[in-house]
Amino acid sequence: AYRDGVLQDIARSSAYAQRLRGPLLVVPYVRQVLEWERDERSGTRVQVQREKRGRLYFLPETFLVDGQMSTELRHRGIYEARLYHLESRVSGSFVVPARYGVRDDLGSYRFEQPFLAVGISDVRGIQNALKLSLDGRTLDFAPGSRSQRLGEGVHAPLPLDASAAEQRFDYAFELALLGSSRLDITPVGRDSQVNLKADWPHPSFGGEFLPVERSIGADGFSARWRTSFFASSMEEALQNCFAGKGCDTFDSRGFGVSLVDPVDQYLKADRALKYALLFIGLTFAGFFLFEVLKGLALHPVQYALVGLALALFYLLLLSLAEHVGFERAYLASAGACVALIGFYLCTVLRSVVRGCAFGAGLGLLYAMLYGLLRAEDYALLMGSLLLFAVLAGVMALTRRLDWYGVGRRAEPQFSLDEVSHEG
Repeated sequence: AYRDGVLQDIARSSAYAQRLRGPLLVVPYVRQVLEWERDERSGTRVQVQREKRGRLYFLPETFLVDGQMSTELRHRGIYEARLYHLESRVSGSFVVPARYGVRDDLGSYRFEQPFLAVGISDVRGIQNALKLSLDGRTLDFAPGSRSQRLGEGVHAPLPLDASAAEQRFDYAFELALLGSSRLDITPVGRDSQVNLKADWPHPSFGGEFLPVERSIGADGFSARWRTSFFASSMEEALQNCFAGKGCDTFDSRGFGVSLVDPVDQYLKADRALKYALLFIGLTFAGFFLFEVLKGLALHPVQYALVGLALALFYLLLLSLAEHVGFERAYLASAGACVALIGFYLCTVLRSVVRGCAFGAGLGLLYAMLYGLLRAEDYALLMGSLLLFAVLAGVMALTRRLDWYGVGRRAEPQFSLDEVSHEG
């Protein structure tokens, strides 16, 4: 839809939905290996020493994110996109095994400088100078994650070596991030916890893990996620990903939140379409009451024309909303249909007063429908009360009506004298 293109354009000029992956500890290495090859001159097999490059990956022991989100609207014509500003602190610890976990033939390895890699899906959204705190030392992040699997991001070289003893260190960094519509986080720690607060009261939680605690109110929401290696199988998913066996599992092991608008113009139009049969039925019921109570004989074609005018309201609403916004489109569409039907019924009902009264009632129905579309939590209740009120009104107006005599009202009455005179 045109609206989706506009929202994509707004995100393109600011930042897309963000996904945070990492941090991961990456240790590049060069390994000396002996391979058998056939000598082209002698035709005999000889051993040749070659270098093979690779990387070791380590997940953090603990992974903690504390974040506060604030939202803002960006407008483009009649459309608006919801952006968020995330102020967060990412912290935790790593436990690096002795000799990076290499158990044999350590002499054939030459380890290069390790680095901490953080994947951020749209680095344009980074709004602060990233500094890494490592056991009290401050290190600078550099652009790029240096890992194709993580995509865009940042990295920080680490002062580590292939120690014979196990190494432990704590890490922390502040991350200010701009994004649009959704935030996803991959829980990379053996013990992962994410605490998030926002000023938007309509979150939609998604991913493979739902919050263990959440609170939603009129002023925003707060949520807490917690996962473990047993639940996420993150280490196995990571090794499969970087071994070239597929990253689908690693990519899907995450959770997030979307900032949704519960009553945007397309949702309102969709709700209006769902009420279409009810709305047309109520209008026909009023049409029928005029016919019965006033003793009028209306043709099915007249019912069909009024029904067609009512159906065109929804087409006008959807098409106009793309250009002038939902509220103006609703007012214009409802006004046009009320005016057209009222003008038509002034003649059909043989009275300007009746036609105007029916048009006023139709306008009241459109006003009630608009209230239903605006409602979020009380739409069903309001719709039920409306139906009850309409039924009560119909029963009150027709309580003294002789339904058996309705069909005979329009029949011509002849006296015996008139019949014999005509004979």
